[in-house]
Amino acid sequence: MSGRVLVVDDDNVIRQLIKVNLELEGFEVVTAADGVECLDIVQGVRPDLVTLDVAMPRLDGLRTAERLRADPRTRHIPVAIVSGHTKVDGADGEEPPVDALLAKPFEPSELVAMVRQLTGRTEGREARPPGGADDADEQEPAPWPAGR
Repeated sequence: MSGRVLVVDDDNVIRQLIKVNLELEGFEVVTAADGVECLDIVQGVRPDLVTLDVAMPRLDGLRTAERLRADPRTRHIPVAIVSGHTKVDGADGEEPPVDALLAKPFEPSELVAMVRQLTGRTEGREARPPGGADDADEQEPAPWPAGR
């Protein structure tokens, strides 16, 4: 198994699209419909990565990311925004507390590459310690857009 991803999106079609694409690459995927559900299940799921949409009912992706970062039990989990909202700010206009951004619509290969990079996994291999000989071959996740 390549790792466990918690996919959080209020759109069932998008959740299933992400789930299928990641499962085809060997990831185990658990889904949640919004930030409240994410926070309810994250401790039991123990994901290697959480993907969040921005615009969701009850608790949006940015507030969910802030809560994940504020909790010592979840602050170590990488968080990626997968959203059509590419100009977003965290609390008080600061950089949002996330590790990567993938804009919708996205190519499945971009999604898989981002998830692999953030979980430290490559095809057929488990996580390596940082600084390994293969690290130069991995692509960085998309940087946060400049000029927001």
